[in-house]
Amino acid sequence: MLMHMTIALVVFLGFLGLCMGSFAGATVWRLRARQLDEDKQANEEVDAAEYKRLQPLLHKKTTEDRSQCLHCHHVLRWYDLLPLGSWLSLGGKCRYCRKSIGNFEPLMEIITAVAFVGSFLLWDFSAAGYFDEVSFGLWLIILVQLIILCAYDTKWFLLPDRIMWPFIAASAVFAGLRIATATDAVGAIYSLAGAVAILSGIYLILHRVSKGQWIGFGDVKLGLGLAFVLGDWLLAFVALFLANVLALAVVLPGMLRGRIGRNSRVPFGPFLIIATVLALFFGSALTSWYLDLFNMSFTTLP
Repeated sequence: MLMHMTIALVVFLGFLGLCMGSFAGATVWRLRARQLDEDKQANEEVDAAEYKRLQPLLHKKTTEDRSQCLHCHHVLRWYDLLPLGSWLSLGGKCRYCRKSIGNFEPLMEIITAVAFVGSFLLWDFSAAGYFDEVSFGLWLIILVQLIILCAYDTKWFLLPDRIMWPFIAASAVFAGLRIATATDAVGAIYSLAGAVAILSGIYLILHRVSKGQWIGFGDVKLGLGLAFVLGDWLLAFVALFLANVLALAVVLPGMLRGRIGRNSRVPFGPFLIIATVLALFFGSALTSWYLDLFNMSFTTLP
């Protein structure tokens, strides 16, 4: 019976993840359209072709805010919006103009579905009873926000405040739930403060010292929210270490091949987000393994 319930929840969360991934993908394009419109109104330079293509996504009335093809701008029907299914059945092309939709939308859906299912399978539901279920539901909301931020920063080197501030708010509540269920609330608060200092404080210092040249202020705000998610200074340190390792693994081969120059822009937000998710689920096991290895090596010294 328990196995059947688990399978049913996995299927449900997988489908929910596909739906939320579709929502995340649409949100990314709407955010970009609003950003371009705001930049244009502020007399900043924008890509004219991109602005023309995304301008139809701007609607003043909620009733007019319908999903549409980014090429022909035909309003999509419900059967055009089935998560992953519509893309597969149409061969990745628009039903109406037959132009390629691209891989962005299905990739967002698949990543979100995998993230939802993986989180469920790795989540510890035995620690604080009802609070675990509430925290998990809140985590799924945070996941969608992180996926939107990761996609947007990857494509346009920017972390939009319209998602950033709700993410920080949700993460603060997530941290509050952890503190409320901690056996040592004072210790949990101190550990949270340490996480904020590591993931946000360090970037704030780098931002101030470089006057925004090395680190954007968006990464400072992102670090604050991610620190709330982890709530532990040691996990924050693991996340910071992993983020730099991941960035090095991507940037170094690109530099060796000449694809990435010294002055090339590389978004750090996605590396920090991925590293935080890894630290949340595997950080404790990783630190325990490392400490055990260190102690073993230390005790074998003559």
